[in-house]
Amino acid sequence: MWTVVYMAHDMQTAEKVKDVLTKEGFLVKLRPLNKKIDKKRSYCEVLVPRAEAPDAQSIIIEYGL
Repeated sequence: MWTVVYMAHDMQTAEKVKDVLTKEGFLVKLRPLNKKIDKKRSYCEVLVPRAEAPDAQSIIIEYGL
């Protein structure tokens, strides 16, 4: 099961978080919330497997994202 670890205001920020988490070895999915609106400016959820969520959140905090 996947868990949201970050809510990004735009796709660019979501991609940045995804890149950091991927480099740290996490599996990451992005899920835009507004598919009909311009994806670059819509909110996006960053998800990781539930078991990895606490560690992923620590990495996000550590990187200041």
